[in-house]
Amino acid sequence: MKILDRYILTTYLKTFFSVFIILMMIFVLQTIWLFIKELAGKDLDVIVIFKFLMYYSPKLIPLVLPLTILLSSIMVFGSFAENYEFAAMKSTGISLQRAMAGLSVFIVILGIVTFFFSNNVIPWGEYHSYNLRKNIAKLKPAMVIAEGQFNDVGTINIKVEKKTEDKYLHDIIIHKKANSGLGNYTTIVAKNGELIGQENSNILKLILKDGYYYDDTPPKKAKERRRRPFTKSAFDVYTINTDLSQLDNVDLDDKNVDSKYNMLDVSGLNYTIDSLAHEREKDYDKLSHNIYNRYSIKNLEISLQPLKDTIYTGNILDLYDNDKRLQIVELSINSSASTKQILNNNEKSFKTKSAWLNKHVIALHEKLSLGFACIILFFVGAPLGALIRKGGLGLPMIIAILLFLTYHFIGIFAKNSAKDGTFNPVLATWFSTLVMLPLGVFLTRRATADKGLFEFDHILIPLKKLLPFKNNSDEIFADGFSRDFSDFKRYKEDKLLSIIKDPTAYNYHESGKIEALYTLEERNLDLEALRMKGVHIDKTFETAKNLVTRLNIYSKIALIFNCTGIILLILFFILKNNKMPGSATTCLQLSIISFIIFIVYYISQQFSIIAFKKHLNQKSKKYNILFTILGFIIYPIAHPFFKHKTKEDLSRNAIQHLN
Repeated sequence: MKILDRYILTTYLKTFFSVFIILMMIFVLQTIWLFIKELAGKDLDVIVIFKFLMYYSPKLIPLVLPLTILLSSIMVFGSFAENYEFAAMKSTGISLQRAMAGLSVFIVILGIVTFFFSNNVIPWGEYHSYNLRKNIAKLKPAMVIAEGQFNDVGTINIKVEKKTEDKYLHDIIIHKKANSGLGNYTTIVAKNGELIGQENSNILKLILKDGYYYDDTPPKKAKERRRRPFTKSAFDVYTINTDLSQLDNVDLDDKNVDSKYNMLDVSGLNYTIDSLAHEREKDYDKLSHNIYNRYSIKNLEISLQPLKDTIYTGNILDLYDNDKRLQIVELSINSSASTKQILNNNEKSFKTKSAWLNKHVIALHEKLSLGFACIILFFVGAPLGALIRKGGLGLPMIIAILLFLTYHFIGIFAKNSAKDGTFNPVLATWFSTLVMLPLGVFLTRRATADKGLFEFDHILIPLKKLLPFKNNSDEIFADGFSRDFSDFKRYKEDKLLSIIKDPTAYNYHESGKIEALYTLEERNLDLEALRMKGVHIDKTFETAKNLVTRLNIYSKIALIFNCTGIILLILFFILKNNKMPGSATTCLQLSIISFIIFIVYYISQQFSIIAFKKHLNQKSKKYNILFTILGFIIYPIAHPFFKHKTKEDLSRNAIQHLN
């Protein structure tokens, strides 16, 4: 391995593991937040909780690993570009593709390892975490009662529409289990109820209020059963005591569920998919034969006397007499109605079986697509970092989150559509990866060719010729000095230093001092270095420049978190409308955190503006509170104005104190 490859790989691995550990901790904390109701208040050992987190952690890898690769790639290659390390590589004839070559080998190996991880470790974690959750739930049945579905608790099956504080129940339906186990003949309906249990007690007391009691228990004698006796009574308060002693000895290590699709490896999924597909075909054949037999087509064929060697173009009913016609029409109507009812009855069953099959297909291809997704996201992040030329956690973090959310939610929506059969399950699993593939190719080509991220000259130049746009290059001040500083980037250092000392000698307005200073700072020359090269920099300007630098940092961070909060808030409403409450709640929480950070940095920015104006002795202009409030509300729009106004004030200060 060459020194350059070793240096790039070492730098990348340091960032990769740091980001991976941080993101993993964030997602684990989110897991605790999601399952806090299942874990809290059940006298669980710390070891059991750590077991649950250990079993659940492998499921987080498909989320954490792609985001880690994307963010690490943008940060590392953005830092290389920002510190002119890529420029040094290109000067020695090393292209971006060559710089990425050694790291690409590592990413490919990581993709292969990811497949084996998703094929072996994730099913293992799913198997253990599911069974552990199921066993934990038995420790306190009150926590098991989920809203809107029947729950098995002791000797009853209970369904509630709403549950508050884990003890108050509303709109309750209960089926009591028969002692013989041959059916549920007792039904209880109540408007409200309360669960009461005591510590160290095996009895769960359920107090029902304002309800009805229905009982149709069949008598033992056959003669009495024919009368179908039925009992109905109303009650104000009814108490049910359920013995939970059989739940005292719950084995948390019991694992008797192993048939979920997330618990299977590739071979198990292939076998199950083949079995489910074969079973579905048998169900289709059985239904088709059933419908064919119910149509009585064979009887019609027996009654009909066909004419051979004759082409008949008339109405088929004309071949029968009136009685037969009426019989055929009635038979057709009855058969159609019966067939429609059969199809409606089987529709839900077939949809459920198809959805179950599609889930297995999706689970199979998820194991294959995860490794490819890691490789493609690397080829998105690495060239993107080289193009934006920014390292660290600022802009790269925002771009990585936006790209990953796009990739992740495209995948979620595609998979949800595939489960009910509206989208091909194989294509749905690969869809988000295929969307990112052309983006990776596009960014890699532009970064290799050393072009900008986006170029619109082929659109703007023809428009400028057609429309009367004002050209900045022709903009001249009333005193005859140019305000166009676009050529500064190609000027050498000596000429820029001369412009700072006397811009009018080069036909530039005096505001060109600050533009020349910015250009030299981009070439890593600070104020102290400029002093050593003969530029006189007043202390007043140096203080003003430091204030503006601090102000710009606050302003940038405020903009980043404001935009992040807005995007996450929009995602909250989108996910909420798509019935994804868990992800919606996460987006809302992150949005609130982003807005809180934005408020802190916005206040810091405003105090910096006040300090800057005070330093410039702009006491005649009172600070506008109304504009501050308006800027807070529409900050993404107000941000460019703040930046432009600050730069303008600094430029005036540079004219006086920079020469």
